Amino acid sequence: MIIALTGTPGTGKTSVAEVLKTKGFEVVDLNKVACDKNFLIGKDTKRDSYIIDIEKFNKYIFDNYGGKEIVFIEGHLSHLLKTVEKIIILRCHPKVLKNNLSKKGWNKEKIKENIEAEVLDIILCEAVEIHKENNIFEINVSDKSVEEIADMIIELTKNNFKMMKKYKIGRIDWSEEILKDF
Repeated sequence: MIIALTGTPGTGKTSVAEVLKTKGFEVVDLNKVACDKNFLIGKDTKRDSYIIDIEKFNKYIFDNYGGKEIVFIEGHLSHLLKTVEKIIILRCHPKVLKNNLSKKGWNKEKIKENIEAEVLDIILCEAVEIHKENNIFEINVSDKSVEEIADMIIELTKNNFKMMKKYKIGRIDWSEEILKDF
């Protein structure tokens, strides 16, 4: 089963992926593989990031990981892969997200753009356009440790992703934050 571990930058995907690896799970770093395999089709100079050929990456994941028991594809674009069977979106309160991104040294414009994306549910909206809603799960990571988040993800996998109310999409809503100045 191929599982997307996604979320706005700064929500803890990479840290959670590291914990999942220590617990024996296979994790693929989308950005690293995209660079290593040259699945890049350009550079977004405004955002100082590469543009990934999602179709080529999707084929690579299917060819190399399809049929595996569990493999996580970690990256904020992993929900765009049509080959993933389940999507876990890490969600973070905008105030916490601002703090996380500030600690990374990001500039104010990039921080604001990512906070807006989180408030507007951009990743969830993109995921719902591609995947069935019952295959998408959200975890509010705002007040949880990396280990707690990894345990929640393991709980989902052990329960074979049976729809658990606490992870159902649409329960996390930061819309009241839209008018606040970050």
